[in-house]
Amino acid sequence: MTSHKEDSEIMNALKTARGQLDGILKMIDEERYCIDISKQILAVQSLLKKANIKILKNHINSCVVHAVMVGEGQEKIDEIMYILEKYIDKA
Repeated sequence: MTSHKEDSEIMNALKTARGQLDGILKMIDEERYCIDISKQILAVQSLLKKANIKILKNHINSCVVHAVMVGEGQEKIDEIMYILEKYIDKA
């Protein structure tokens, strides 16, 4: 469960990333300088990473906490561990 403010921040980051992706595609069509394209790709990755971290924090603070309180936390913990393993592998 996320607050309206958190939802808005996540949505804004994702919409900005989408807009930047459209810009990157246009840059490629226009055969723009590769380094400039790469910088924009890094900016999109950063936005996606920030949005994902907010989503995961919200999940831990709501779903995981609730599951642990009712004695059903192991599945949620396993899910988080799976995501963290994927995240760490890409670092």
